[in-house]
Amino acid sequence: MNRVRIVGGAWRSRLIDFPDLPGLRPTPDRVRETLFNWLGQDLAGWVCLDLFAGSGALGFEAASRGAQWVTLVESDARAAAALERSAAALSARNVEIRRMNALQFLAFSDRRYDLAFLDPPYRQGWLERVLEPLQRILQPGALVYAEAERELGDLGPWRTVRHKKAGQVHYHLMRIESP
Repeated sequence: MNRVRIVGGAWRSRLIDFPDLPGLRPTPDRVRETLFNWLGQDLAGWVCLDLFAGSGALGFEAASRGAQWVTLVESDARAAAALERSAAALSARNVEIRRMNALQFLAFSDRRYDLAFLDPPYRQGWLERVLEPLQRILQPGALVYAEAERELGDLGPWRTVRHKKAGQVHYHLMRIESP
């Protein structure tokens, strides 16, 4: 098992475990710190979606910072089991784990989200595939955080508000532009 630290909020410095799986790369501490500086430290009342949860670092970070509700979607059974254990260890009553493919989740979810975290496996076209179905479950004015192996610029109706690079990772904060 590997571990990642929650960097802020009620669970600051708590560790969450995640399995050693190909392609599973938690968002580094300094990137999460920057992201939550962009968002503001207090996410009270926000409903958040971590669509490719992996370690759960982004979703648990949002819950730690007061998000009203966080949905973690993960298709790998071992990663989903680790997310369940972490949620139990943190007594995270505002976190749900859904073990399914991102597209399956988007097809059936009826919850509306204020913020979506997208850190999909690289070079598999996931961001483009989730673009349209994700819009259906986002609140007007919702924000999208996306990590990618390249700078995205604007992506469909998503406009890049902030962008930085850390090592090989490009990370973006985007806003949905209404038609």
